[in-house]
Amino acid sequence: MIRVVVAALGCVAWCPALAQDVPERTADLRLEIVARGLNDPLYLTAPAGDARLFVVEQAGRIRIVKDGRLLPAPFLDLRDSVGAGGERGLLGMAFHPAYAKNGSFYVDYTDKRGDTRIKRFAVSSDPDVADAASAKQLLFIEQPYANHNGGLVMFGPDGMLYVGMGDGGSGGDPHGNGQKRNTLLGKLLRIDVDGGDPYAIPADNPFLGAAGARPEIWATGMRNPWRFAFDRVTGLLYVADVGQNLWEELDIVPAARAGLNYGWNLMEGAHCYAGTGCDTTGLVVPALEYDHSYGCAIIGGFVYRGRTSPALTGQYFFSDYCQAWLRSITYQNGRITARTVWSVPRIGQVLSFGEDAAGEIYVLSDNGSVYRIVSTP
Repeated sequence: MIRVVVAALGCVAWCPALAQDVPERTADLRLEIVARGLNDPLYLTAPAGDARLFVVEQAGRIRIVKDGRLLPAPFLDLRDSVGAGGERGLLGMAFHPAYAKNGSFYVDYTDKRGDTRIKRFAVSSDPDVADAASAKQLLFIEQPYANHNGGLVMFGPDGMLYVGMGDGGSGGDPHGNGQKRNTLLGKLLRIDVDGGDPYAIPADNPFLGAAGARPEIWATGMRNPWRFAFDRVTGLLYVADVGQNLWEELDIVPAARAGLNYGWNLMEGAHCYAGTGCDTTGLVVPALEYDHSYGCAIIGGFVYRGRTSPALTGQYFFSDYCQAWLRSITYQNGRITARTVWSVPRIGQVLSFGEDAAGEIYVLSDNGSVYRIVSTP
């Protein structure tokens, strides 16, 4: 069963006494197709105040949906630099909050050797075409294996750039990267792209000045965050962290809380990893977990804050790569208060979600299509 672990936000260890099941309801939902013919779309986003949709293709292109049409020419083509396949590729992009003024955006991809690169680009004089020659590298992170690359870059409500990094791959985190502070693998990073060249470390990052720790680290203990999202209303951070062999987890924490440890590889979900005993002191409790009878890899989405479907307001949408179901939860006052299973047509494997400038949510499928979530009358 999909199990809800309900705990107050002040509790940072698994609290079995507070766990309870919240019944699921079933409801209808429409998925309106907005684009076809894409190549493994992995993310969708848009600059603030911009009606266009920018879709990241795994092979290395960023495509634009404009006025309801997929433009034939890519916004940016990085296929000569990107090593794609499996869990590798062009994995994420983020527009600077002041993109309308400075034209800057950021991408996360694995190169031909499989290592992670975070780069900044600028738009050209044509608003539908980026300046490929404007590339500026911010971070280079060696990857020991081909999987668990994370890949999402996103600006938080504080104006900082957050980067989700997997543990480096293989299985079980053989190098223990999730709990090591001297590596950027298995972490959520936070950098100030406006405070230095190519970036500065925010003064309130939790490990700034700590011996042997990378100052870019905001949170530790992640296996492969796919994906994370900030709720623009509540200030909460939602992190969908893909599990190992047994449990998928969703963590919900205040976005401003620094230095949290999400538990991997001491824990998988709310359980000690591999059935061994562990000290859960100081570890984040997952708000929700489900076992592999329900799927194999959680696909994190967004909290709906659009205007087209007010009945969906406040619901966080997510899916699973193997089962392709669509579910949502409502999280209020430190607990999950509602869960919904949505009746939708089978659309292939869900690869990711996206959010536009107006707060509408999109589902991205391996069939090359992008769908907008719309409530039924």
